[in-house]
Amino acid sequence: MSGQTVTIPDDRAFASFKSECLCEEGWSMNYTKRGITVWSQGLEEGKSVHKIKCQMVCKDVSAETMYDVLHDIEYRRKWDTNVLETFDIGKLTVNADVGYYSWRCPHPLRNRDVITLRSWLPIGKDYIIMNYSVKHAKYPPKKDMVRAVSIQTGYMIQYQGPNHCILTYMAQVDPRGSLPKWVVNRSSHLFAPRAMKKIKKACLNYPEWKQRHNPGLKPWLYPEQTTLPSIPLSELSIQHAESLENIDESSLAETQEREDSD
Repeated sequence: MSGQTVTIPDDRAFASFKSECLCEEGWSMNYTKRGITVWSQGLEEGKSVHKIKCQMVCKDVSAETMYDVLHDIEYRRKWDTNVLETFDIGKLTVNADVGYYSWRCPHPLRNRDVITLRSWLPIGKDYIIMNYSVKHAKYPPKKDMVRAVSIQTGYMIQYQGPNHCILTYMAQVDPRGSLPKWVVNRSSHLFAPRAMKKIKKACLNYPEWKQRHNPGLKPWLYPEQTTLPSIPLSELSIQHAESLENIDESSLAETQEREDSD
């Protein structure tokens, strides 16, 4: 979303996101193993915007369960080990809200956070969830965090059968900093595949967990269940990267980290 005014994505925006998820032109494959494939687009010289796309074939997870897991903020706090803090700020429409998310970055980088406008849409038996960064006066950048910018990030879930789906994750993010090359490389070969594996494991455990935690509460499916306050679009503005701190972490050395066994 490159305009100057905050808008709620329309059908054309969802169609455009879906088209890019399906497009192969201009992407370089970096990783493919056991049903997970990762592509990236080359960084322009002097630019910090990183664009990555991951796809995972899940032959034992339904599209509906995947959609629920990606929405359920209470469950995310349980399975997403990178999350530091996440909460919903307010709702805009029945299929759009604003939220906060902060996450751990690999040592020794500083941790990041974002404020995003998130929207979602079921398309037949498929689903799309996507977001982009906005500013909200009550949630300014924190001193101990780097405020990153999501230019456009999201998930597409494709129904493949009763218990079979394909998840595509695509992210165009400005991390606000000159990152070391080892971080960019590990994003494709380690971080992204690991994240996809965590999502799949979370999906497999979700039905049992949900039965014990408000099984009927799914405001992303039943908007009348939401308790979020309504917020007007006028309280939001586009988060421009240029207005945020830009730090140079390019010289930070790589630390040893145990890689998950495949």
